[in-house]
Amino acid sequence: MTNGVRHVLGFVAGLFLPSLILVGLLYGTGEITLSAQRFFAVSWAAIGVLVVTAIGLAFLVGSRLSPVASLLGGLQYTVLGLLPILELGGTRLLPTNWLPLPLARGYMNAGYLGFLLLLGVLLLAASAFPSRWRGRPRTDGQPAPYYAPGPHAYSGPAGPSGPPPAAERDPYAGEPWRGDDATRPMRRD
Repeated sequence: MTNGVRHVLGFVAGLFLPSLILVGLLYGTGEITLSAQRFFAVSWAAIGVLVVTAIGLAFLVGSRLSPVASLLGGLQYTVLGLLPILELGGTRLLPTNWLPLPLARGYMNAGYLGFLLLLGVLLLAASAFPSRWRGRPRTDGQPAPYYAPGPHAYSGPAGPSGPPPAAERDPYAGEPWRGDDATRPMRRD
């Protein structure tokens, strides 16, 4: 997949996925609040919605998806997270009754506590890494060329004429660790 196609798909995902995740987050937190206030019980459906929402957020932040998706979601969540904080200054910015009851309660929870602002900044920071904007290096399926080692200075037409000179001998050739992998923590037999 080319880099342009990846970013176009990320743009489409950035339009729909953050909005669906936001609805799930607002519904889940609002329903948990309502069931705890009214019935002193836990709404397992709301917890399930929050788990699916968390999986969606992990997918949105993940490195396999274009950063355009997390950029658009981060902008949306940052604006929705800043509105309640700016409203605390006295200016009414949000209309009344603009969301149904469970979603409105969820927005009151997540917005006024700064959770939406936190998620917005998280998504913006996830899209800021330059490695997410670059595509994978192109491979044409051809293996790298193999170059045979060159002839040694002491070898003749029939092979080595004797042991290498003392300056070229490996002083550590007799060590027991010679030839082992230096990155392995333990020796394996």
